[in-house]
Amino acid sequence: MSACGGRPVDPDAAYIRTLQAERATKDAAFLSAENSPVPAAARAAYLPLKYFAPDPAYAVPASLTPAAARTPVKVPTSTGQIRDMEQVGSLEFTLGGRAFSLAALVEADTPPDRLFIPFSDLTSGTETYSAGRYLEIARSKTGIYVVDFNRAFNPYCYYNHEYDCPYPPKQNRLPIPIRAGEKMAQSTLPAR
Repeated sequence: MSACGGRPVDPDAAYIRTLQAERATKDAAFLSAENSPVPAAARAAYLPLKYFAPDPAYAVPASLTPAAARTPVKVPTSTGQIRDMEQVGSLEFTLGGRAFSLAALVEADTPPDRLFIPFSDLTSGTETYSAGRYLEIARSKTGIYVVDFNRAFNPYCYYNHEYDCPYPPKQNRLPIPIRAGEKMAQSTLPAR
């Protein structure tokens, strides 16, 4: 495929530019928005946000295997509460030649227009937030999705302990490192 000028279009380069623009927009919002989850006094420590380098290999096709019915799930949160959620299915995908599955959740009694995928992996607690990270994916009428770990983000409770953030369920603990998406700020990494 080529652009009007006859030069080939690099889909990875376009993807990376889009991702970098999204990240810059998020930084700007976290820095100045009135409802920023990052308290003003902590912005120097957290902003700009830290990310792994974009890697298109971490954006993989997935299929949603729907649950027979929306299954109630009691999810513990960062403030010691229990959040009522429902599992609407499982996203099945292959990463690095291995098959994986992540539970796709929605808030209880809400329309399932976006899938909420909280997960942890072998970077949790060292390079990324110990309580895990999140993905949110718009519902697809085809059942085909892209699990894009480059868009994984820290829950708001990472920046501000007043937020009530659900923890990843046991089935969403990946046994591999996911070096994509948002990382911890260097100032918050544990001493070595």
